[in-house]
Amino acid sequence: PPLDPAAAPLLPAAGVRVLDLTRVLAGPVATRTLALLGADVLRLDPPWSPELPDQHADTDFGKRSAALDLAADRDTVEELLAGADVVVTGYRPGALDRFGLSPEALAERHPALVVAQVSAWGAYGPWGGRRGFDSLVQVATGIAATEGSAAEPGALPAQALDHGTGYLLAAAVLRALTERSYDGAGRSVRLALARTAHWLTDGAPYSAGPGADETPETDDGTSVAPVAPVPPDAWLAETGGPLGRLRHALSPVNFAGGPADWARPPTPWGSDRAVWE
Repeated sequence: PPLDPAAAPLLPAAGVRVLDLTRVLAGPVATRTLALLGADVLRLDPPWSPELPDQHADTDFGKRSAALDLAADRDTVEELLAGADVVVTGYRPGALDRFGLSPEALAERHPALVVAQVSAWGAYGPWGGRRGFDSLVQVATGIAATEGSAAEPGALPAQALDHGTGYLLAAAVLRALTERSYDGAGRSVRLALARTAHWLTDGAPYSAGPGADETPETDDGTSVAPVAPVPPDAWLAETGGPLGRLRHALSPVNFAGGPADWARPPTPWGSDRAVWE
């Protein structure tokens, strides 16, 4: 039947099942974004390693959270993989291989699965197997020196590499799902914080921008009127749920007719069943 022009637009990830094997922060941002766009996201964490409460409340909007021992509950993991469209991993490269969760092993058992990986340094090179996080990558890529000096390194005002890589990873998953729709074959995608840092800094020399007493100009010399800052409340919302009343940032991902907020608030860590709805 023809589409109803008055109906709400179909969300890009509607009907997609995402198994979330990630932790702070890029991976959870990616899967939170996929949840916003309609995916059924089930996050798994080891029962002995709960996430910090504030981080869980921030990055698990739209998802369900279950605690599962990947070694002891292999049958459950395989059932979840069999029903998944996407698995996203955010651990050090190789850390999940012993559980049969390497991209190669997953592709062999589940050839239609999209496998998305995010790491600090990437899967190759001398640092490929190292752990890392946003602030370390800022130091290694020169951002910390740019924000301060070699003697007194600084930092970006936000974990921009984590968040930026998370949104790029969500976009890569959507692209892989689109390509899968043509031939039914799974895909493997990889992103790294260090690569995102390179994209952000390559060919873009640092500039502090115009000073407080300067007015920016266009190429023809005409002045540009300063843009009034957007008040923070425009980007904030309050949502009630099992964790109480949460004041949180809205997703920067939006489009005409799309969701203004997540369909569900975060649930208590590890409180959901490890099954697909």
